[in-house]
Amino acid sequence: MTEEDKEPKSGMPGAACVPPVALQIERVVSIHGDRREDPFYWLRERDNPNVRLYLEAENRYTEAVMKPTEAVREELYGEMLARIRQTDRSVPYRFRGYLYYSRSEEGKQYLIHARRRGSMESPEELLLDLNQLSEGRKFMAMECFAVSDDSRLLAYSLDPVGYRQYTLHVKNLETGEVSNPLAERVGSAAWAADSRTLFYTVEEEQTKRPWRLYRYSMSSGEHDLVYEEKDESFTVAVFRTRSGCFLCLDIHSHTTSETRFVPAGQTRGDWKTILPRQPEVEYETDHHQDLFYLRINDRGRNFRLISVPAADPGEGGVREVLSCRPGVMLEGVEFFARHYARWERSEGLPRLVVTELESGESFSVPFPEPAYEITPAVNAEFDTGALRYNYVSLVTPRSVYELDMDARSSLLLKREEVLAGYDPEQYESRRILAPAADGAQIPVSLVFHRSTPLDGSAPLLLQGYGAYGIPLPVTFRSQRLSLLDRGVIFALAHVRGGGDLGKPWHDAGRMMQKLNSFTDFISVAECLAERRYTRAGNIAATGGSAGGLLVGAVAHMRPDLWKAIVSHVPFVDVLNTMLDASLPLTIGEYEEWGNPNLREDYGYMRRYCPYSNLEAKAYPAMLLTTSLHDSQVMYWEPAKYVARLRTLKTDAEPLLLKTNMDAGHGGASGRYDAWKELAFEYAFLLERWGRLHRKPAGQGA
Repeated sequence: MTEEDKEPKSGMPGAACVPPVALQIERVVSIHGDRREDPFYWLRERDNPNVRLYLEAENRYTEAVMKPTEAVREELYGEMLARIRQTDRSVPYRFRGYLYYSRSEEGKQYLIHARRRGSMESPEELLLDLNQLSEGRKFMAMECFAVSDDSRLLAYSLDPVGYRQYTLHVKNLETGEVSNPLAERVGSAAWAADSRTLFYTVEEEQTKRPWRLYRYSMSSGEHDLVYEEKDESFTVAVFRTRSGCFLCLDIHSHTTSETRFVPAGQTRGDWKTILPRQPEVEYETDHHQDLFYLRINDRGRNFRLISVPAADPGEGGVREVLSCRPGVMLEGVEFFARHYARWERSEGLPRLVVTELESGESFSVPFPEPAYEITPAVNAEFDTGALRYNYVSLVTPRSVYELDMDARSSLLLKREEVLAGYDPEQYESRRILAPAADGAQIPVSLVFHRSTPLDGSAPLLLQGYGAYGIPLPVTFRSQRLSLLDRGVIFALAHVRGGGDLGKPWHDAGRMMQKLNSFTDFISVAECLAERRYTRAGNIAATGGSAGGLLVGAVAHMRPDLWKAIVSHVPFVDVLNTMLDASLPLTIGEYEEWGNPNLREDYGYMRRYCPYSNLEAKAYPAMLLTTSLHDSQVMYWEPAKYVARLRTLKTDAEPLLLKTNMDAGHGGASGRYDAWKELAFEYAFLLERWGRLHRKPAGQGA
């Protein structure tokens, strides 16, 4: 399977470290007249003991190469810990007479979920301690968390492996009794108004597509199938409207959606359709009084807001509330008893607009920085004049605000505390536009320490994503200060394929326009060099999942630009994955990437698939990370990529594969473990930039 392991004499790249050599087994794939060799296909065999041996050999090699960075990794990890208040509590939110919150304790990996009745002066009721639930395990994640209307029962789901396969439980909050697992492979759950009936959705076992809705009775113990979605490109999710009046079933593909509903008090009622699905029409549903409100893109890609009668929904009762506006993406809508809030994006920046329902008057909430992110916080109650939102920027830590929608003023409830003397005035954030080859203007968000010279000498870390219409979030990470304080500039490239400039921005970087995502990223790198933030060859590119595809493609297209590539759970074996309909996500993903069973789609995808386009030439240094239990991008994609690249690359730059054998798509689930992974990544980058032993700003040369 591999060549005999040799003990390295030194961990430095280019010394006596000998990388594993994966066995090659002849396999040829022919389709549409194109012949592709895939000699590392056998790495897909998860149960083959040689696969684990190979991954473990790669891990040993990676650790050997990185051994000289051990002290710096500990230093970085220590800096990260020093900035974090390890014992902390979230802002409590009110729901049916209780205040709910989560808290962390120093030395513990996971959150503790609790509540207090009436006020924070009341005794604490422990709901879930994920630290206890994870005992004896190396991974733990929670998905569903739903409290019944009578506040007595908690439905929650856990994944103890990382495969994003959740098991549903119900806990009696009065007695502490926990049910036996109610269901496996659960995606979503919502209580009916009687507090005895729980609706939940489950996934197909092989493809992990959420496809069935069940009704569970706490009284009888019966599980009844309510709905089954037979179209393999659609998934389902159940939720309760904020008003509490309706249960809704969201049925959607990447381009089409439909909502069915039933009154929350009619547990055995017939589920009716609001608007039937139409190709290329997406909508989301909220409720207020006798109307459903739909965010829908039937009259324009950037969505409009309409209402339909809840008693008799359908095309005949449609009333337009807000038209579709060019250049303004309507991202979400939240209805309250007397107001509704619009989450929008204009010119690449998010904004929050609140409308008073009775008067129709609207106002916008101002935000001061050039690049930032706002998202809804927990707004569990319907009859309230207070709206909570999260604000964050590259300089300002995550902050929770409460907006008085009547007084039109915001109150800061909590800002993430950054210890160890963090001074935001020592850092500068900017937003620029980089011209693409076709004239498009690509937004770029940057942050750097004010002592960093802007003469082209600084190293720069450039992050991108560019898929699914998801905007690349502008966020603060206190851990990132360890790079900024060492003179590294951090930048976000908001390339096409994401949703940063609305749905048309997504359309311009998917399907037969996907190459725009990669050329945009290259254009951003060139622009940053031209404007002397950095120089070509001193830029590190990073991305995860679909962002891993992005950096994998640009590593091949323009290897001269990059000092290093850091790629997390990367989608780099595009053609082989998209030709395998048995894998999770594949069929639904045809609407994002194309269907390679079609000749034209295949030919286009063949042009950029990183694994299929590797060739004999020099590549930049690379660190690829993956997880054995990843269900979204299988571990074998980066494993095959690394194995193949080792046989082709003509340079002496390090090529490292690091597999977390106990995690899934998001990497380590415990917070301390995640920080150690990040310190490892930062040490790799600092070593490539020659800044491994550079002291942080303010600590001398």
